[in-house]
Amino acid sequence: MPKPKEVNRREFLKNGTTAATLAALGGVTFLTKPERVFGANDRVRVCVVGLHGQGWAHVEEYSRLPGVEVAALCEIDDNVTNQRLSEMEKKGLPKPKTFVDLRKALEDKTIDVISLATPNHWHSLQGIWGCQAGKDVYVEKPMSHNWFEGRQLVRAAQKYNRIVQHGTNSRSGAAIIEGVKKLREGLIGEIYMARGLCFKWRKSIGKAPQEPVPAGVNYDLWTGPAPMKPFTRNRFHYNWHWIWDTGNGDFGNQGIHELDLAVWGLGVKFPTKVSAIGGHFMFDDDQETPNTLNVAYEFVMPDGKKKMMVFETRHWISNHEALIGDPSFGGGDIPVALGAPAPSGPKNTIGNIFYGANGYMAMNGYDAYRTWLGQEQAPGPSNSSGGNNWANFIDCVRSRKKENLNAPIEEGHVSCTLLHLGNAAYRLGRTLKFDPATEQVIGDEEANLLLRDGDRGYRAPYVVPEEV
Repeated sequence: MPKPKEVNRREFLKNGTTAATLAALGGVTFLTKPERVFGANDRVRVCVVGLHGQGWAHVEEYSRLPGVEVAALCEIDDNVTNQRLSEMEKKGLPKPKTFVDLRKALEDKTIDVISLATPNHWHSLQGIWGCQAGKDVYVEKPMSHNWFEGRQLVRAAQKYNRIVQHGTNSRSGAAIIEGVKKLREGLIGEIYMARGLCFKWRKSIGKAPQEPVPAGVNYDLWTGPAPMKPFTRNRFHYNWHWIWDTGNGDFGNQGIHELDLAVWGLGVKFPTKVSAIGGHFMFDDDQETPNTLNVAYEFVMPDGKKKMMVFETRHWISNHEALIGDPSFGGGDIPVALGAPAPSGPKNTIGNIFYGANGYMAMNGYDAYRTWLGQEQAPGPSNSSGGNNWANFIDCVRSRKKENLNAPIEEGHVSCTLLHLGNAAYRLGRTLKFDPATEQVIGDEEANLLLRDGDRGYRAPYVVPEEV
């Protein structure tokens, strides 16, 4: 069997590759189905894609919602599929259809929604395919592995008029929504800075040898758009987060939740300047992404005033800040769906702090906020109350009202662009000046190439199209 062709950015642009060309390469073309109008008793039929980790949380969440059926599972590892089918049977859930290749699932006209919990390097392309097939899409965070494909997913959602929700669950937390509202109302005065905190205990992944692909695993489909590399356990389930071809480090794993909240609470969009410094400290293992990273952003507001954001990722022993992570803060531990620590283990510090002229506000990243006001830092308003991002998504699937999405894909693209800019600044070792209007780094083609596909290229036929 011939080796799949590697398509890099320069060849991609030179050859003018389009969706039609992709079909010739063995890609996909879909005709969107007529808009379905859901009646009061109609069930929303969901296909959950990627079942090893977070995908099981998707199955559980949808199974709790009235009028929703997990009608299909799509997974490249038969071992995982069989495990999940057994668990669904024990829960008394209807037996779903099963697929290995998402393209086959998208041909099924009885499926209304695809819910993506695959590795990062698959998110945008699978989301685009879903929109083209007339499905609504829930896509896990981060919605993109690089800036270019995130932009294309936004375009696909708009072109095909699909409901597309980003998996930044915090956007549906009742207390978080209230906290952002109070920031807008001026509770802590004019806000000039936000800090995102992702201090999460991460053990070394060690070094994994090359080995044969495990029985029951379709490694070609798992690899998808990424370059085909020899199989190792550190390139597969979960540890793919720490490999540049497939992941974005903890900044793009847990950190994107807090980065998204920082953007939202600060009231900003794209930055004008980004710098970063960090490294892979303590451990000698296969991890390529930094385990400790500090990123600084500058924003210029319409009135000419500047705001800034600082994001910090730490991987090991750390103090709490503004009581975030301390039991006294309020709310609960971050749910498993957001990456909770074990109840008896060390507590992570996951959240945000907003600084204003009259005080500061801390959020725990999911379901609680607290404030301290004035120079005396007197305790101010606080609240703890959660929410459900999947329920909000299904409500909008039924109503067809995109404006009611708590985590619309357009907002996800803004936050993920900041993620990719931060990683690019770190990898290039220099400050990047960004043009929010064009979404391009000014005078730095190397940075723009990194934001596009990391100069990694797309492996045909798994190519994010220039035209969606």
